[in-house]
Amino acid sequence: MNNARRAGVAIGGGTGLPGVLRCLVELGLETSAVVTMADDGGSSGTLRRELGMLPPGDVRNCLVALGDAEGVLGQLFQYRFPHGQGLAGHALGNLVIAALADITGSFPGAIEEAERLLGTCGHVLPSTLEDVSLHATDAAGHTVSGQARIAVSDGPVTHVRLEPAAPAAFEPAMRAVRDADVVVIGPGSLFTSLVPNLLVPGIAAALQETAAQRIHVCNVANQRGETSGMDAADHVQALLDHGLAGAIDTVVVNVPDRSPDRSGHCLLCDDEREPIEAVEAGPDTIGRIEALGIAVVTADVVDPADVRHHSHHKLCRVLGRLVA
Repeated sequence: MNNARRAGVAIGGGTGLPGVLRCLVELGLETSAVVTMADDGGSSGTLRRELGMLPPGDVRNCLVALGDAEGVLGQLFQYRFPHGQGLAGHALGNLVIAALADITGSFPGAIEEAERLLGTCGHVLPSTLEDVSLHATDAAGHTVSGQARIAVSDGPVTHVRLEPAAPAAFEPAMRAVRDADVVVIGPGSLFTSLVPNLLVPGIAAALQETAAQRIHVCNVANQRGETSGMDAADHVQALLDHGLAGAIDTVVVNVPDRSPDRSGHCLLCDDEREPIEAVEAGPDTIGRIEALGIAVVTADVVDPADVRHHSHHKLCRVLGRLVA
């Protein structure tokens, strides 16, 4: 089969999305990213507040992933100012996108110019062009507002919503999903990177309508607070509850060589920092996913150098088998 004629879409945000984009490109698919617009922390949050623009951070990361990440332009886009009043913490690429948005008169225009500048081999598409904010309810019933605050919340999240509640989807993003041969959802922060895209009704509808193979790559580790205590089936159910019911065909879950301890938490420590809680994917958990009518692919896909994340090469091998 000639993959060069096939189209792949990756949906998400954060650090997981660029890795999947590189996999799809390496597999020969015409690749697009659909990116959350709910980010309100760090440099993106500052630019949102001060310039009234959409958040550029996740867009920047995807642009670099689809371009020459190791080249000078890619490094420039990712360069973050370490100091300087008003500059400290800003990524240069965020500022370039902000300038291009002003020059072209639109955020999509800025992305198109940045794609040309970086020579990307795919497209980056916001899920919506509306100014959205993310709000969560945690397990104790408390409301937490703002993507950045939700990401560091004390208790596990049970539900998230956008304001406005039904933002219009960006038409090219919907079209990319509908026309795709393969759609990969995740990995990424469950409630703050993945779900915000699904809360855009047009994106959820496109995922329901597409004939593409729809693959969810489940996270290998939970995030303290946001997803504490959740197993792989809980991750999948959260996606179904937030717009993906009937719209996942396959889930890729990590089954590492090392086993969880008796508490159910995999005590894999990163130097002297907080122990990392693996996303459990034992036989019972896999059975719960399969009972939802979803196929499960198990593989050791964790990065041994950083057990919070997927190994790029391991994940690419799994995705390669799925889309071949």
